Amino acid sequence: MEYTFTLKYRLADDDRDPDAVVERLGEHGCTDALVGIGVVGRLALDFTREADDARSAVLSALGDVKAAIPTATLVEASPDFVGLTDVAEVMGVSRQYVRKLMLENGDFPLPVHEGKSALWHLSDVLNWLVARKGYEPDPALRDTAMATLEVNLAKETRRYGGIVPQDVERQIA
Repeated sequence: MEYTFTLKYRLADDDRDPDAVVERLGEHGCTDALVGIGVVGRLALDFTREADDARSAVLSALGDVKAAIPTATLVEASPDFVGLTDVAEVMGVSRQYVRKLMLENGDFPLPVHEGKSALWHLSDVLNWLVARKGYEPDPALRDTAMATLEVNLAKETRRYGGIVPQDVERQIA
């Protein structure tokens, strides 16, 4: 099956030659990605990768990028973080309809960030839509959203040492 996702990286100072970066990516199997290098020090790779499952597709792409540019730091894997407009686009409905669903259903997934622009994990919203509304999203998108959520959570856990202090854990559990 084919899976579409984006990996965004911060590049080290000595890895900012765009031609060299693109060449190394190609040498290490990233020929199935569109490369975005418009912002100095940043790299975005839009993959369309064939694999048995989304997790394998995302993990193999991460491995290929790491082999090509070992000093690059993963910023985000997507699709993961979405606003209401993004959810509406995926569903093929209006933003207002999604907002109505959110406001009228007390069990709508909690946002990751709440404020002027709230953000959710796409997999949480898709799973809720399937369970509560009988919505049938593209299976590849649903699987990819789960895989990128896993990558982003692992990245953040590693970033903060992988440990949640017990006193904090008791208060948020």
